[in-house]
Amino acid sequence: MKIYENAAAAAGILKRGGFDDPARAETVRAIVSDVRKNGDAALFAYCKTFDGSALTADTVAVSPAEFEAAYKAVDAALLASLRKAVKNVYEYHARAPMKDDVRTVNGRTTGYVVRAVERAGIYVPGGTAPLVSSVLMGVLPAKAAGVEHIYVCTPAKEGKVAPAVLVAAAECGAEKVFKAGGAQAIAALAYGTESVPKVDVIAGPGNIYVTLAKKEVYGDVGIDMLAGPSEILIVADNKQDPDHIAADVLSQAEHDKLSRAIVLTDDRAFAEKVCARVEARLADLPRRGIAGCSLENGGGVILVKDMAEAAELANAIAPEHLELATENCEELLPKIRNAGAVFLGGYTPEPVGDYFAGPDHVLPTGGSARFFEVLNQDIFLRKMSVIRYTPEALAEDGADIVRLAESEQLIAHGNAIRARRK
Repeated sequence: MKIYENAAAAAGILKRGGFDDPARAETVRAIVSDVRKNGDAALFAYCKTFDGSALTADTVAVSPAEFEAAYKAVDAALLASLRKAVKNVYEYHARAPMKDDVRTVNGRTTGYVVRAVERAGIYVPGGTAPLVSSVLMGVLPAKAAGVEHIYVCTPAKEGKVAPAVLVAAAECGAEKVFKAGGAQAIAALAYGTESVPKVDVIAGPGNIYVTLAKKEVYGDVGIDMLAGPSEILIVADNKQDPDHIAADVLSQAEHDKLSRAIVLTDDRAFAEKVCARVEARLADLPRRGIAGCSLENGGGVILVKDMAEAAELANAIAPEHLELATENCEELLPKIRNAGAVFLGGYTPEPVGDYFAGPDHVLPTGGSARFFEVLNQDIFLRKMSVIRYTPEALAEDGADIVRLAESEQLIAHGNAIRARRK
């Protein structure tokens, strides 16, 4: 892993691509249009092409027998750990619900009431390993919000979904799991088919085709965010164990060849130790090919003059995951404005949040933490405004309302007020 003297020298690894990919976008647009128009027939055809799954209306949803077989296939110790994680994540999302706020002052009632969407679609990537944690992080915020119908879509390889993913979906309370992935699954959830219900909100991570599909259907359905490859930014001082920081770097680099793992430190000797430990750990990593490519193209250690500069650079980067591995992490936190999730101290590595602590791991990437928020129950809730006037209140405010309406030449608006003031 390379050491950069400053942020300017590291411009190459700090530059991140967006979602402007005309060729892939056109492919996705065609898939979405086809599924929207032809329903199950198109959905099943794409699942056969991309996943090798020969699905029908009878087999696209995971059956009770398949769930039963999945429970038998999952190790008891793993199931126990999964249930602990489910408890932590659900309780975290349920502890701060958005509440109605309706107030009456001098005959004027204003405020909002909160309602959950009726149906939510959760996308769980297939990838090269069963992403059990993505089930928890997608389904449980929707459940905490009070969504009545929660559906999971996930790719099935030759018609089969990993047992651990099915068990996780059952433990979280998903109503159904559909064996469909990619852009075709997003289209099915957005518009509905003969077998897959139309939903109100789609959430969950995915590859570039999934993300472009979410972008395509947004407006016809709500989405959580547009998320790209995983990334981590670690602000570390020389009081940390270099091996710990190296381990954290690789925890994200192994995700994907496009992942980014960057360290900011004000100590060159410490930077050199981190790089040495990264190389040593990389040699023994099963996914070293992926991690090595990630570090070659999107990894490095950037030297800063002090931790204040590190915080300033972190805000400019707006990373998905931000570790503040410093002695004064509590003092640094108030300086952080832009990040998906912040991990404080030397004993809070990013995987704590990925799996177990409670906060969600579906986070904005590519600098979008400047305006997107972490997946949470609010994504599945809507505020509806409530207004009520008494006759006396309308009589008092009516002239002002008429005056404003007529300033816009909307006479009928004013007449609706006049009719009640007579």
